[in-house]
Amino acid sequence: MSRSGGLHPWLRIDAAATVATLCAKLREAVHGALRRKGAVIGLSGGIDSSVSAALAVRALGPDRVLALLLPERESSPRSRELGAMVAGQLGAACFTEDLTAALEAVGCYRRRDEAIRAVFPDYGPGWRSTIAAAEKTTGAERFTWFKLVVESPAGERREQRVPLREYLEIVAATSFKQRLRKATEYFHADRLHYAVVGTPNRLEYDQGFFVKNGDGAADVKPIAHLYKSQVYELGRFLGLPEPVLSARPTTDTYSLEQGQDEFYFVLPYETMDLVLFGLNDGRTAEAIASATDLGVERVRIVLRDILDRRRATAPLHRMPMLLEPVPEIEANFAP
Repeated sequence: MSRSGGLHPWLRIDAAATVATLCAKLREAVHGALRRKGAVIGLSGGIDSSVSAALAVRALGPDRVLALLLPERESSPRSRELGAMVAGQLGAACFTEDLTAALEAVGCYRRRDEAIRAVFPDYGPGWRSTIAAAEKTTGAERFTWFKLVVESPAGERREQRVPLREYLEIVAATSFKQRLRKATEYFHADRLHYAVVGTPNRLEYDQGFFVKNGDGAADVKPIAHLYKSQVYELGRFLGLPEPVLSARPTTDTYSLEQGQDEFYFVLPYETMDLVLFGLNDGRTAEAIASATDLGVERVRIVLRDILDRRRATAPLHRMPMLLEPVPEIEANFAP
């Protein structure tokens, strides 16, 4: 269940067979259905983008894959370092685009900071911030909300429950980062006649942990059916650098360091994988509790939370809605 240990029996896969199948399907998707010459992928240094890049290189060859490093002024230098390390190991061409100036131009930092100052008026230059999930469990009920965490230049941390209006403004402004990253990927894909490879794992894809028309946009998503624990397993099989295999999953979106569990899932991904698998496989709450370190009532709360999040984020998965059919186009996608 851990990054360094073996997979829980529920999640075990044949890594060699899985890689062979995914490479064959990725090659067919890029050269066949998408009619593209190669693939572009944004490398964050995380396990998902690293495994996706490794699959693309195996499927298409290193000379047909462009890895993009897309830092901005609040990115972790470690992310850029790990991304370059992976690209170098894979032998893929690697290009860096610093997005700071563009993000400043669209008001990403300014709009976000104005919303933060509505909660913490003395927030200013040199301060850092993030949004984290918080929860309270009362009996069989769980209440989840978001708190704003800020840190002064002197290292003093404060946190406060963030009002809905300010929360939405902060998230909307910060989403510029994901959307600009994706726009940059498509620029390079268009100039090379390549496809854009998306990197969500099953937990993120299922629970809507992506920005629509940002990191949710792609031409092909090779690992969206794999639980994150399984993605780590493929990373080990593919021989990715140890720092990538041992890195803590992070969004690398906010100026304060932030794990995905802090921002969105609350529970560690290893536990969320098992709960989600149990739900998808029709396992009982008792069976899921036995497979995790959670009690039965806690499992039931998390299952309800998963279903609630699916309903809440369902619009993110929708294609643009046509109010009337266009049959001559729809015929292109008929089975």
